[in-house]
Amino acid sequence: MPDGMNRRDWIRVVGAAGAALPLISHEGSSPPIPTPTPLPDGTITDLVSTSEVFIPPRGDGYMKFSFDFPEPVVSFGPYRFGFMVFTDENSYGLDRASLSAHVNGDTMEVRCDGFVWAGGQQHSPGSLRATFRRTGTTIEWDVTVQMPHPVKTVSTVIRDIPRGKVGFGGGGGNDRKDDELLAAYPFGGGDLHGPGAGQSMGTPLAVVQPGDGRFIAISPLDDHVRPKRFYFQPGEAGYRVEAIYEHDGWRNDTRVTVPRYRIVEGKSLDEAVAPHYEFIERAFHLPAWETRADVPTWTRDLALAVTLHGMHYTGFIFNDYAQQLEILRWIATQIPPERVLVFLAAWDGRYYWDYPNYTVPVRMGGEGGFDTLISEARKLGFRMMPMFGTNAANRKLPVWPKIAKGATYKIEGDIYNLNWVDWNNDRHQDGWLTYMNLGAPEWRNWLAGRIDDVITRFGVDAYFLDIVGGHVNSTNGDMHEGTRQLISTLRAKHPDVLPVGEMGYDALYEFIGFYQVGTGSRFRKYTRSFQHLSSPAPGRGSSGVHESGFGRFDNTTMNLFPGAVPTLQVVDDTFTKHRAEMTEIIRRARQRANIT
Repeated sequence: MPDGMNRRDWIRVVGAAGAALPLISHEGSSPPIPTPTPLPDGTITDLVSTSEVFIPPRGDGYMKFSFDFPEPVVSFGPYRFGFMVFTDENSYGLDRASLSAHVNGDTMEVRCDGFVWAGGQQHSPGSLRATFRRTGTTIEWDVTVQMPHPVKTVSTVIRDIPRGKVGFGGGGGNDRKDDELLAAYPFGGGDLHGPGAGQSMGTPLAVVQPGDGRFIAISPLDDHVRPKRFYFQPGEAGYRVEAIYEHDGWRNDTRVTVPRYRIVEGKSLDEAVAPHYEFIERAFHLPAWETRADVPTWTRDLALAVTLHGMHYTGFIFNDYAQQLEILRWIATQIPPERVLVFLAAWDGRYYWDYPNYTVPVRMGGEGGFDTLISEARKLGFRMMPMFGTNAANRKLPVWPKIAKGATYKIEGDIYNLNWVDWNNDRHQDGWLTYMNLGAPEWRNWLAGRIDDVITRFGVDAYFLDIVGGHVNSTNGDMHEGTRQLISTLRAKHPDVLPVGEMGYDALYEFIGFYQVGTGSRFRKYTRSFQHLSSPAPGRGSSGVHESGFGRFDNTTMNLFPGAVPTLQVVDDTFTKHRAEMTEIIRRARQRANIT
């Protein structure tokens, strides 16, 4: 994600393109540059990190060493390969004196029994073993690293990837000229915000289109959710690419086997990326939407989603429970209520500030008012869905000591705070929220208990998990597996209640099939979605409880791509001043769903 892009901007991009995120285009395109003649397999070439790339960068750039770091490479097929290893305390390159390659037909074994650090000025014990295999134009490789210190990250450096259009996450991409490119999976690899943050991918896949009729796809074959990054550094003749694997943050392994990586060439984008999508469908057991057993029947018949905005962070009430019920009674005269999902955004008090209490506020109408809203709306036929924050908790609330052990700690050990929003408009990003990890039982059990309580006492039809796709590689547990456990626990108690996510990534589609942000054309096979709560409401384009303020409302653009449910946003003046626009949105939703 480019510097300066906030979460709403990212959501807008993902909502439009889903997991397939094209890069920003520059005018024109660069002509294809012939790739150099490959060297014989097993040839070792002495290079450094600055070899064959533009130094200083000619376009946009990212942080890098300010000196030459040794980077010997071994030829195999049309590419040359090298490795960097990162432990919890330093960066290491291959020791050229202990590097060897042995070729046997379409297989190559690479051995290195030592590393260098401090730019080659110092040496370290350790070992790296890599096996390369070639089948036609496809190359796969496995890597195992042994180090004296816990291994954090292993990067495969790939030389001679030709210049051209580059796309991440399954998209065909664009020509970014001489810009350096960085993309990470998932949720920006846990670094979605701040300087140096790259573009987010919903699946770890990079594709290059050189302009000579080929499409070159690079991807890992990993059946676990771990951060992956791709860094493209341009040179005159080609890209220097880093295919980066980040190890589990809660482990301290000094011996790490990196999941297999693969380069595939195809004559079309679909041909090049097909092996990746076939792999993740098997690895993550992705069920087709039409045969999913974990979505209620009513989900397949939805014609409209209605977001009823409740209480803003400041305490401003857009619609209390009585007003929400009045609005729904009117909507029931416009469309069959059983075809409508009602999203209750900020039903629980001050938006985000009251996370994670999830209790009914008196100012909105109290428990009696909330119970009446839910029961009367469901009698009409509406499907009701309150909102919960998957990974956000206010440290200033009394509950904090009970859940503090569930805070997220990034792989280096620093606490990860949700500090990228200016909630109170003092033009400073606030930091009273901590990002929480469902991999930690203290947080997972608390959140499961609060959701279970609301489902049990009020009988809602679905529950919404805010930022559930925001995976971070935390030191205190596997966030993805913790999310799975949360869903499994609630599903065992409430099998007919639908979990809905804000945004997702490939492996998450196994057990959550419905989202607020579009998952992209390649994942609509497994999922459905509606429109983000921050989408402009009729009239002035208010984003409601969301922090983004106002946008531009246009009722001709209701996110109507295949698999998306048209969505009506209702803020404080929508029902009283813009009922004609509401009527038109509902009419178009009826028309799309063939409701007469």
